[in-house]
Amino acid sequence: QSSEEARLQAQQEEAARLEKERIEQEQMEKLEAKDQERRESELAELHSLEQKFLAAQQWKTDYRAHAKWEHYLSCDGSPDPTVLQEINAFMSLWREDQNEDIQLVMEKGEQVLNLIQKLQFLLLDTPPNEITEKETVQYQESILELQNLLHQKYNGATEHMLKAANMHEDSDTGNMQAVIKDKNVTFCIWANLKKKVRFKNHMFCDTQHGFDLPKSLAVSSVAVRILHTHYDHVSPLWLHCQSVPKLEVLDSKELTQHSKGSVEEPEEEEKKAREEPDMPAEEETCSDGRKSAISVKENSNSIADINETGEETEKKSEILDIPSQVQDPLMQEETNEKEEAITDENIIDLQQFVPVGGVYHIDVLQLPPQVKQIKDWHMVEVLDVGLEAYPYPPEETEDGTRPPVRITLRLSDNVMYFEDPVIARWDPAGQQWRTDGISNITYETQEGSITFEMGAFYTIALLQDAHLNMPYQAWELRPTGMDEALLTVTAVFATIQIQIKGNRCMLSSVAVEEKDVLSHVTGKWISPLDLRAVLKKAGVNIFPGEYSHKYVSVNKKAPLAEVRAYQQMALVASAFAFAWSKWNLEAGQEQVVFKVSEHLKADSVRGKDWSLYMFNGQKAQKLKITETSEAFSEELEEGSEFHSTLYHMLKDFASKEAIDKVETASFLFIDVVYQLLLATRVLTYS
Repeated sequence: QSSEEARLQAQQEEAARLEKERIEQEQMEKLEAKDQERRESELAELHSLEQKFLAAQQWKTDYRAHAKWEHYLSCDGSPDPTVLQEINAFMSLWREDQNEDIQLVMEKGEQVLNLIQKLQFLLLDTPPNEITEKETVQYQESILELQNLLHQKYNGATEHMLKAANMHEDSDTGNMQAVIKDKNVTFCIWANLKKKVRFKNHMFCDTQHGFDLPKSLAVSSVAVRILHTHYDHVSPLWLHCQSVPKLEVLDSKELTQHSKGSVEEPEEEEKKAREEPDMPAEEETCSDGRKSAISVKENSNSIADINETGEETEKKSEILDIPSQVQDPLMQEETNEKEEAITDENIIDLQQFVPVGGVYHIDVLQLPPQVKQIKDWHMVEVLDVGLEAYPYPPEETEDGTRPPVRITLRLSDNVMYFEDPVIARWDPAGQQWRTDGISNITYETQEGSITFEMGAFYTIALLQDAHLNMPYQAWELRPTGMDEALLTVTAVFATIQIQIKGNRCMLSSVAVEEKDVLSHVTGKWISPLDLRAVLKKAGVNIFPGEYSHKYVSVNKKAPLAEVRAYQQMALVASAFAFAWSKWNLEAGQEQVVFKVSEHLKADSVRGKDWSLYMFNGQKAQKLKITETSEAFSEELEEGSEFHSTLYHMLKDFASKEAIDKVETASFLFIDVVYQLLLATRVLTYS
């Protein structure tokens, strides 16, 4: 009989369970119907908030035009680098200028570096619809010509100095040595006037760079130059013109289109696509950059160009749950080609390793004829060959050995090397960095110097893994005042804090093991684009590139969920704090999970104030679990509903004050927050 009772009990339990499930199912259906009902009006409201992105776009366009006009009015004699006649005239005047005084060349060099920087900034900052293919190519050619001219001038100045080397004899050794530097370059020049074997090595005391020469050079009429440029004009151009990788997503505008089937503002669709333009790369050095730029663009336009009626839009929005078709197949093709290209392990993959701390041009030079003083005259034999390299290693050596050159470089203080850097030499024939030909490397961590041997004289760079600070361990974005916020990214080796205010941002601190570093770049208000450049140059990269997913084990997210989340987080960032949640990993590709808290005071957020939200780009919900729950569950918070937008989801629990703040937030502030979220991609790379 007891078995009969057990059977009945089991039946009742099963019936109760089914009933509970039915009720839950009904409730879910009710909530979904409710969400569907108000979807159109919510998306229309969101759309009116999203006009702020368009306003920011327009503001930036006007600002660019204004800057050009200001330059024109200032008549300060500096050329406009975008005007071909002006930049060409500037270059030919400098080419003809015979003054080779090294200080003057360095001063003029600073102006040239500013012109190059302006062009690079324009290539990165101008949306594709405001720049033609022809202009892009022209700017790239101007950059390369300016770089070449600058290097020629450095060579001319070096030669000029070496002709009078005997005027600067060092009293101890009778040889000449000089260190000349400014914030952009450091020249270390040594001339072997006495040709004594015992003076074959030398350390430049103000820079701590040094060399040890083979005997054959110590008795020859040579000079050694270590020219450290604190920038990199050697690596292919595409490396410096890499914009934030685009994530293609249909605009919510298209999802809210009413059955008119017309688009009021055609630029709205393109807008997200041109938020950060892809740089078509230099043709010879990087065909892959150009192909990917074009293929991704074509795809985005074909999607954006379809105007459709309301019903179709609804259907389409369901299909859109797989927007990875935009990203993956293209990325895949590119990736495969790229991998086939690099088979030689001595070639550096510049998607993975990047030069940090500038470039060291290490040359052995033929000592030119010296100035002779005859009575009151200075006479010098003029050879018409320019600065000549001394052939080393010699073609023929008696015993067939080629003794190496030993070099010591003191690492730059303005750069963080989190791991021992990789030393590579530039191979001009293959247009690539290579690691062969360099041996016996010792790295002195305490002194911050590196010593190595090389078989010939090379241009050297120290490279660092671009992704060693990824994936990040945590992140937080919180408002600190009206149109002000603080973004904190806790990376593997460093914690980076970025303040945002109006249309600018500021690196407020970079902390490594609790100590603040890189004080030379903190505390300056700059644009998000400049901030990216400054941090990358200092060796702190928290900006994933187009191929970073190959090198970092990331938790892929559908672009639809990721980009819409960044847009809507930016729209409400003036009143709400957001932060990393461990559940984001568990939530699958289609949706993102993060912590949110209404935040109107400038202090930090208390642990108990956070709530968890989940969003897939088209549906937002508040979760019942907390960060410390046992397991992940999509169960809704008691008494909460679904919404089509994150904004309306937050509105359910927000104070009037918070919503007022969201509505009055400046469009420039919102745009900067969005740019930084898109550049750091915290929802994928944490």
